[in-house]
Amino acid sequence: MADTAQDGPLSVSGPTSSPPVECDRRPATLMRAAWCDRFGDSSMVTVREVPVPVPAAGEALIRVHAAAVNFPDVLMIAGRYQVRTQPPFVPGTELAGEVIEAPPGTLAPGTRVTARVRSGAFAEYASVGVADLQPLPGGLDFVGGAAFRVTYTTAYHALITVGEAQPGQVVAVLGAAGGVGLATVDVAHRIGLRVIAAASSPERLEICRAHGADHTIDYLREPLKERLKALAPGGVDVVVDPVGGEFAEAALRAVAWGGRFVTVGYASGTIPRIPLNLVLLKGAQIRGFEMTGVAAHAPGAMEAGDATLDRLVADGMRPHVQSTFSLDDVRPALDSVANRKVLGKAVIQVQR
Repeated sequence: MADTAQDGPLSVSGPTSSPPVECDRRPATLMRAAWCDRFGDSSMVTVREVPVPVPAAGEALIRVHAAAVNFPDVLMIAGRYQVRTQPPFVPGTELAGEVIEAPPGTLAPGTRVTARVRSGAFAEYASVGVADLQPLPGGLDFVGGAAFRVTYTTAYHALITVGEAQPGQVVAVLGAAGGVGLATVDVAHRIGLRVIAAASSPERLEICRAHGADHTIDYLREPLKERLKALAPGGVDVVVDPVGGEFAEAALRAVAWGGRFVTVGYASGTIPRIPLNLVLLKGAQIRGFEMTGVAAHAPGAMEAGDATLDRLVADGMRPHVQSTFSLDDVRPALDSVANRKVLGKAVIQVQR
C-alpha cells in the first residue's frame, strides 16, 4: 500500500456484493482491540478491552472479521503519516466484515462489506460511515476482501486514471512484490500492458512472474536504468513507484519521450529529489496518486475503477496474502510490514 490517505466516498450497490449472512444482535459494551497509547514503533501497541463504538448518524456498526496491515499503519503509529491521528487510538485502515446495525433503509444486518477507514480497523467492531462501505466482491472471503480494496484500487488508478496507460504499452513497477506493487503487476497484466517488475530478490521476482510480469529486474544486483532500456529500447511508457528512494531517478531516466512517472508512496522512507532537467529533456510528466484527491475530483473514475476491479475479481483475480496473524499478534504483523518482509499482503484475522 502506498503511504497516502485512503478515504473517500464509496458505493454499496452493485451486482458483485456477497449476500447478507446471519449475525448476532448488537454486542456487549466491550470489545478487544489494538490500542496505540503514544507515537512510536509497534511496541506502543497493545491489545486490550475498550468500549464498542457507538455509531453516529449515517454510520453502521461493523463486526470486523479481517483487517489488512498496510504501510500507512506503521507511519500512523509512528506519528509520521501526513494525516496525523492523535493517540490514543485504534490503528488499522482497511477491513472486511459484516454489518451489525445500520441506519434504516441502508444496509441489512449481515451484509458483507469492505471499508477504508482513517483508523479503527484492528478491533472486533468498527463504526464506519455507510458512504465509506463497499460490498465484499463475490468470490472473496473476508481475508481476501481486507487485502483487496486499497491496494488494487491504488494500482488501477495509478495505471489508468493517473498514468493513462494503454493496452500494449510498457509499464515498469518498482517495489513490485509489495502490496501495491504486486497488485499493480496483476492489474497491468490483466488489462493488456507489457509489465517489467523490479524488486530486490529472486524470491520476490518469482512471485511477480506468477502474477503476470513479462520481465523482471533484481535492482539490488542489476543496474536498473540499463536493464529497463535493454528491455524497452523505445522507453518505458509508465513507471509506477510506491517505494521512492534511490531507484526513482534511475527509472525516470529510462522513460520514453512523453512518458509518465507516477509516484504513489515512499515505503523506502526516502522522498526522491528528482533533477528537473530530466523531465525537460524527455518531455516526461511526473504525476502523483492520492486516493482522497481522485475520489473528490474524479468520482466517475472511482466508479469506473470499482467496476473494472469487480469484473477482474469475477474473472479470477485474487490478492496474494502471504501471512495472516491473530489480533494478539498485531505487533509482529506491523513489524513484518515495517521491515518490508511481506510479499503481497499481511492480514489480521480478527474473528476466527
